[in-house]
Amino acid sequence: MTKRLPLPRLVIGSALLSLMAACSVEQPWQRPEASIPATFKEAQAEDNAGWKLAEPAEEAPRGQWWAIFGDPLLDELEHQAIAANQDVQAAAARLRQARALAQAQEAARLPALDAGFGATRQRASPASQSLADGAQVPGQTLWRAQAAASYEVDLFGRVGSGIRAAQADAGRSVALFHSVLLALQADVAQHYFQLREFDAQLRVYQQTVALREDTLKLVERRFKEGEVGELDVARARNVLESARADAAGVARQRVVAEHSLAVLLGKPPAQFAFAAMPLAPVDVPVPAGLPSALLERRPDIAAAERAMAAAYARVGLARSAFFPRLDLTAMLGVESATLGNLFHWSSRTFLLGPLAGTALSVPLFDGGRRSAMLGGAQAQLDEDVALYRQQVLVAFREVEDSLADLRLLKVQSAAQTAAVTAAQRAGQLSQSQYEEGQVSYLEVIDAQRQILQARLQLNRLAGAQAAATVSLIRALGGGWDATAGLVAAR
Repeated sequence: MTKRLPLPRLVIGSALLSLMAACSVEQPWQRPEASIPATFKEAQAEDNAGWKLAEPAEEAPRGQWWAIFGDPLLDELEHQAIAANQDVQAAAARLRQARALAQAQEAARLPALDAGFGATRQRASPASQSLADGAQVPGQTLWRAQAAASYEVDLFGRVGSGIRAAQADAGRSVALFHSVLLALQADVAQHYFQLREFDAQLRVYQQTVALREDTLKLVERRFKEGEVGELDVARARNVLESARADAAGVARQRVVAEHSLAVLLGKPPAQFAFAAMPLAPVDVPVPAGLPSALLERRPDIAAAERAMAAAYARVGLARSAFFPRLDLTAMLGVESATLGNLFHWSSRTFLLGPLAGTALSVPLFDGGRRSAMLGGAQAQLDEDVALYRQQVLVAFREVEDSLADLRLLKVQSAAQTAAVTAAQRAGQLSQSQYEEGQVSYLEVIDAQRQILQARLQLNRLAGAQAAATVSLIRALGGGWDATAGLVAAR
């Protein structure tokens, strides 16, 4: 007859067990404060009213931020890169790994069930059977078929802390995946605009070479007519060949950039060709009142925040090691000396409790191991907090840098445009005066050199503006549009 526990004792024991399971030594997670200004220094003062402090939000809505450039070819390249880039594929695989580990950790909330079937051959000692020494004890074969269950009660939040740490790690992997994706999208845009900048420079060189070829013909004709000396011919040929050499150098840089873009798209360089397309100035105005909430979409900040959460949970896990641990085990099955009688009702057997040891274990002494583990977990948390705060500071610096670049590049480009106009006028005057014999050919060479340098610099500034725009979008964790408000990397 099975002996039952008295009802009051059963109720008290269950209540005590539930209370212990509800007690967690891990405190609720709170994100630490970081040094975050209310506004960007480089933004206009009147645009600051709508800004707010940023909080990491790796689950924020995300979209195709590069669409703000209105370039169908860039759209196509971005889609190709997202689909075929190997770094993205590797990051996606790491994300799946982290999610699988989190799912495996969450299984600790449920009991583990096993089933088995087999036979054992054993012979007891004479002493265990109260027999004389040397007595013959026959061997015995036991057949068993049984099911087993095991479960760890979540005392003091030990199981829950492990699950929360794994979930935070999975969240960090999500943010890191978005970080790799955003970096890829920005790199594709940077290489795209760089290639077009090289094309613009090559066009300037082509026009310069054509101009200098015409000038060389003019000088050679005047030399044949005895109007100028051979020195002018040599100088004209020198500047012509120098322009050709410089053009070849730019072409070499373009080839390297084209190969790099091919790899970003997941293609061998031999299977990718980028048609010449000189860059036009990129003018994507930053909207007034751009909120610092865009920093919530920075995946690196989200990853740093999730790393802190995981470290915090592991501090709780290390603390729970100082408290009792309760493991519940049970086995139910049949046992018989013969296989034919194995499934008879009289062969049933059960076991409650562990085969060895105790169900409830209380730590007493381990030579300081648990204290050391707790100290290490706390130090890891302190490190992650410092890294998070540093990442926030770096994020604001990158935004400030990009905003300053765009502001000053706009002023610089306007001045450089005026410089190009002045240089071209000076070149026209020097050419006319040389043809009339009023100035030496050195004046023509210097004027042409200034035109070339001014136009090349204007093209470089156009490329820098495009790059600064992409850098700002990347620093903000995404982009924006005039209607939907905020857009981020997907």
